Amino acid sequence: MKQPTTQEALIYVMVMVSASDRDMVDPELSRIGFIVGNLPVFEGFPVARTLDVARQCQAWLQRDNGFEEILEAVSEAIPERLRETAYLLAVDIAVVDLSVEPEELRMLQILRDRLGIAREAVSAIQRAAKARFQRL
Repeated sequence: MKQPTTQEALIYVMVMVSASDRDMVDPELSRIGFIVGNLPVFEGFPVARTLDVARQCQAWLQRDNGFEEILEAVSEAIPERLRETAYLLAVDIAVVDLSVEPEELRMLQILRDRLGIAREAVSAIQRAAKARFQRL
């Protein structure tokens, strides 16, 4: 597989979290589409490509060593200044259905370790996500 662009790598991060519990549910897929269509980090990215990029990621995950290869590619493609953004996007996908599965928690741990996210940033991002998705 070719090295993803930074924007593709950010989509890969979201797909990896969504697929980590083996069930990419509609709220997660809708949230990925919303994020790509609305956040400044995806400015200039053709939203119509989102599903194709998600499928590329899923296909790559199916390969031998695909998971490790994607983690490496994502680490290379996401610059230091966008790593907290990547983790934020991952957390948003994990919590959007209001049920974070153990597999998703493990995937978040792997991502924060691989991307080198500081503990205080992890806490702040998780607290913000909890507040963002709070129900009445």
